[in-house]
Amino acid sequence: MNYDHAFHAGNHADVLKHLVLVAVLEALARKPAPYFVLDTHAGQGRYQLQAEAAQRSGEARDGIERLQARLGKLSTLAPALAAYMAAIASELSLGAYPGSPLLIAKALRPQDHLACCEIKPDTAHTLKKNLARDARIAVHQRDGYEAIKALLPPAQKRGLVLIDPPYEAQLAEFDTVLGALSTGLARWPQGIFAVWYPIKQRRDVMPFLRAAEGLPCKSSFTVELRSQAEDSPLRLTGSGMLLINPPWQLDQVLEAALPQLAEALFGRQDFWLLQPLRQEFPA
Repeated sequence: MNYDHAFHAGNHADVLKHLVLVAVLEALARKPAPYFVLDTHAGQGRYQLQAEAAQRSGEARDGIERLQARLGKLSTLAPALAAYMAAIASELSLGAYPGSPLLIAKALRPQDHLACCEIKPDTAHTLKKNLARDARIAVHQRDGYEAIKALLPPAQKRGLVLIDPPYEAQLAEFDTVLGALSTGLARWPQGIFAVWYPIKQRRDVMPFLRAAEGLPCKSSFTVELRSQAEDSPLRLTGSGMLLINPPWQLDQVLEAALPQLAEALFGRQDFWLLQPLRQEFPA
């Protein structure tokens, strides 16, 4: 599968992924100590929604554009949803949708740092231009999975590893992700790890989630957003985020936002799932 995120930018999977990302970044910013973020599959950082690829796929129309139109009718937004919409507002006003590197860069404080990895040379070059010159940010044209071993643990004791692969290897990617998580947790056991995963057929995801339950961490949970079509081998019916060592009460923060998100995107407040995998060990 030849994956180009320009076709998918701003779709319902991006909305879920970035809602969670913004919530994690807000939680990290509540303490003054510096944090570090590693984005293993960064992409180019900014995507024009009027570009040919985005217009041809039409996925943003069923994602961020639908969300923006329908949320405008609500008088009150859940805090996590309001924070996400605020984080992307400036890019949307310019007809663009921000990728995770831009969202993270915008959230960085003077003491925080970001390392972005993108293996494709042209994409990495574009990412460097989109991030401009910032001493807090490093862009590496390299394999993001290898960077987990090379760049962890960081000098900062707190932070996040975002793993958002294109799943070009499809089901085989789940094994690669699990290996990367094992490596990352061994090197940085207190780090937060967030993994995006696609859902086409539910049975294909279950072995990955069962294996994730056994990872050595204090706590973990998944959050998913799914359309009514439960299974389709040919198209994305939903997506999820696996959160390992999540910030305190992140599940409650997301749980308040997900019904509004599902209602806006799919017309049903129950098209989401938040499920604990591993409960926090008692102190």
